[in-house]
Amino acid sequence: MAYNDFSKYIDKICQTLPEYAHIDAEDYVRYGVKRGLRNADGTGVMAGVTKIGDVHGYELVNGQRVPVDGKLYYRGYDVERLIEGFTADNRYGFEETAYLILFGKLPTKDDLEHFTSLLNDCRELPRYFTEDMIIKAPSRNIMNKLARSVLAMYSYDDNPDDLSPENIVRQCLELIARFPIIVAHAYQVKRHEYDNKSMHIHNPKTSLNSAQNLLRLLRSDKAFTEEEAHLIDISLVLHAEHGGGNNSAFTCRTLSSSGTDTYAAISAAVGSLKGFRHGGANLKVLEMVDHFKAVASNPYDEGELKDFLYKVLKKEAGDGSGLIYGMGHAIYTLSDPRAKILRNHAEKLAEQKDMLDEFNIYRSIERLTPEIIASVKGDEKPMCANVDLYSGFVYQMLGIPSEVYTPIFAISRIVGWSAHRMEEVLTQNRIIRPAYKSLFEEHEYVPLSDR
Repeated sequence: MAYNDFSKYIDKICQTLPEYAHIDAEDYVRYGVKRGLRNADGTGVMAGVTKIGDVHGYELVNGQRVPVDGKLYYRGYDVERLIEGFTADNRYGFEETAYLILFGKLPTKDDLEHFTSLLNDCRELPRYFTEDMIIKAPSRNIMNKLARSVLAMYSYDDNPDDLSPENIVRQCLELIARFPIIVAHAYQVKRHEYDNKSMHIHNPKTSLNSAQNLLRLLRSDKAFTEEEAHLIDISLVLHAEHGGGNNSAFTCRTLSSSGTDTYAAISAAVGSLKGFRHGGANLKVLEMVDHFKAVASNPYDEGELKDFLYKVLKKEAGDGSGLIYGMGHAIYTLSDPRAKILRNHAEKLAEQKDMLDEFNIYRSIERLTPEIIASVKGDEKPMCANVDLYSGFVYQMLGIPSEVYTPIFAISRIVGWSAHRMEEVLTQNRIIRPAYKSLFEEHEYVPLSDR
């Protein structure tokens, strides 16, 4: 079939999709469906238990949600206190945080040295992996290449299907160590194949941690400052885990509950994180701001920004989704602790780089959006900025390519996924299988000649 004929055929059969693929909103109410696995009050449906992480943004009082300042906990430790602890010592924290999330306790000095050394020994990709799996099949989107590379690791593993704790831990540590290298190499290949720019494939340096190696491999000259690496390290700590209810962690747990291998479960989580409603939102924030600057006569005028946000909400501007990206969260109400930390670092970095006017656009979006949403939708519930509002801007100021923003999230969140996979495989022991109500009517079979 010729391409034009194929395209016309697809267009024709897709005309019936609205009838057969659309579910009326009333049907969800009629059958008591927890749409999006959320209760009517916005809380998540309780689907499991975990000892790994927790997100706290409200309290339930007499059945009502009472907003409180947001808290993020890793194994019971407040992430803000963790960051304060290692930054006070001028240390990197991602590897320490990974140990905590994976094994449930803070490492001793010896524990941390051995764990970091183990990760560094796993940094290098299998022989010819970059040539065969990345260079030979370039991808415009680094997340898709990362997912494919994770699946490909199965072929390089002598014991890929063993579900023993020792084997799963070994596989997860290798993936945690290798994610920065896969992302950097995939970006270089994308840059060469699709942007017509030079490709610089560097090998990881085993004396460097995840943040340092990422910067070293992304940059043609391999140069970076310790200040830059420490800021990337903090970003990795903030994104490492977010409770079992987030979409990608739940995806990983769902696949893990079926008894599949580590590579299949983690690859699926990468695919989930790519979505613009999940990890891809930080890139959407920058696109939204770029759109505003393109149409504004004065992008630093608050009145123009306010008018633009009204139009975004009414689907008259932006990407037409009606979403003001970087604002609002399913659990956080008064504040997102990750956003607060990144906002403070973004402001300091913007001051150093003479970009405070740019920073103030993001700050104004954070301040104006709740008022605008209340005006348009009549919804006066507290709304805070989420981590995506500032993370992309921080990466932009650091000169990180936009294609790598969401993959940085994955480089960090592989830690949480690994912990959730281990917990699901070792303790849950039941396949996750929700129910769906079927709404079709029964039909008698009609012979082909009579249709």
